[in-house]
Amino acid sequence: MSDQEVQLIQEDRVWQAKEWTARVIKNEDDDGWAVAMYKDGQAEPALVGPWTMGRDKKNPKPLDHNAFNTLVKTASEFVRRHEQQLHATLNKNLIINGAEMDYKICLQIIPDEDEPYAYLSAFDLDGEQIAKIKVRPDFKLNQASAMKWMQQEFARID
Repeated sequence: MSDQEVQLIQEDRVWQAKEWTARVIKNEDDDGWAVAMYKDGQAEPALVGPWTMGRDKKNPKPLDHNAFNTLVKTASEFVRRHEQQLHATLNKNLIINGAEMDYKICLQIIPDEDEPYAYLSAFDLDGEQIAKIKVRPDFKLNQASAMKWMQQEFARID
């Protein structure tokens, strides 16, 4: 069976489609139910939230097409916001005013598990890279550190 012929599960407690799987699970915190949203290929859920009880007030409400679509929209938005936040944490930039021209200074942190590092780059306002050096991942990019680097003619920082 090819990847395109994979049988998707669409049952009361498990629903698959659109690169997502929803699983209704017992809520560990109380007597209710929760739904865990898994992005295809991920072992951990991207989002876990409360799930509605069924009419018998004992079992969970069954998943259906409309509920699943709403869950996918919510989980996708949550993942997108998380990725934006991570990008903002790992990438910072600012503009500094030089005597002859202005520069955009960028810090890009590479979160390697064994040896994280970062790059500090300078660009002119046309986007042409003037300098790029490797720095510690805890380098603090601010107006003062950027000005100091510019005044050192973008030399390597130790």
